[in-house]
Amino acid sequence: MPQITKRRMENLDIETSMLGFGCMRFPQKDGKIDEELSEKMIYRAIACGVNYIDTAYPYHGGDSEPFVGRVLGKYPRNSYFLATKLPCWEVNSIEDAECLFNSQLERLNKDYVDFYLLHALSKDRWHKMVELGVVEYCEKLKAEGKIKYFGFSFHDSFEAFEEIITYRKWDFCQIQLNYMDTEEQAGLKGYTLAEKLGIPIIIMEPVKGGSLANLPDEITSEFRKLDGNASTASWAMRWVGSLPNVKVILSGMSAPEQVEDNLATFTDFKALSDEEHKAVTEIAQKLKARVNNGCTGCNYCMPCPAGVNIPHNFKLWNLYGIYGNNNDAKWRWENDIDDKQKAKNCIKCGKCEKACPQKLSIRDDLARLQGELDGLEWK
Repeated sequence: MPQITKRRMENLDIETSMLGFGCMRFPQKDGKIDEELSEKMIYRAIACGVNYIDTAYPYHGGDSEPFVGRVLGKYPRNSYFLATKLPCWEVNSIEDAECLFNSQLERLNKDYVDFYLLHALSKDRWHKMVELGVVEYCEKLKAEGKIKYFGFSFHDSFEAFEEIITYRKWDFCQIQLNYMDTEEQAGLKGYTLAEKLGIPIIIMEPVKGGSLANLPDEITSEFRKLDGNASTASWAMRWVGSLPNVKVILSGMSAPEQVEDNLATFTDFKALSDEEHKAVTEIAQKLKARVNNGCTGCNYCMPCPAGVNIPHNFKLWNLYGIYGNNNDAKWRWENDIDDKQKAKNCIKCGKCEKACPQKLSIRDDLARLQGELDGLEWK
């Protein structure tokens, strides 16, 4: 059976599969993990060489770790790398960290974790972990053999990333990166810094939560011109995989077809040629040009006297404009912004427009977006 490509983490002297199985989006049945189907998906991936399995304490409402632990219990312990994460937001003392870690070992039914991460670090959360001594606690776990490799996952600015990654010699780090988000969070600057420091990178959100797998028809047709047989998701995966210090690319696979598509991409993996890289960059620019307005999120329009979160309204509207993802936009509109902060609360005072460096017609745009996003129906 063909095996997917592996990459060496030179600093750790190990080889990991380029494709990592992310365990936060398993198919569901009656609101719970569809264990029979999910197990088949994991078996298929492992049979084809996937050896990096990534879960976390909160995934699937806490059900992911126990399920993954049961599935992996059928394989020799040294045949795979198991990653999980300390939920830093739950930690207010070393005792909390110790209790959580011991609980994770129990849930996973394992004696040790291969890759252990401080989960979803931001600048403030990082400072709290340092002050509480959690870093030293994890170093102690490593010395005791309860974790093999110690790292972190990250969601904040590049400046915060720089502070964290230069604090100590990390075994690895995990960042969000894709061809649309090169300047978001750690971004390509963060990738370059980690590479310079000799710290291998694991990538999350390579297809931006699925947005880069289901693109508007006119964008999809651009990819079809490049290769009529390749999925749009495969281009996103190959873009990230073309970066040599990217060692693992996580995919939260929720259907067998996604497993098969990823296996096809990572079997005899091919980095993008110069011509292909240029084409993907041009397609990214075409996507970005689909924004509904030119809001940069500078916040000069804030605070709004009526309580409207103007930049966030525009962010949701622009994401819908770029990707045309109806269900994602509806979910965000219903769950990602408080009703009191929505555009409908605008009193049309005009204060925001006087402050806007982009000279946007904010009042008119707020009225438009409220109507458009209110009118979305589930598909």
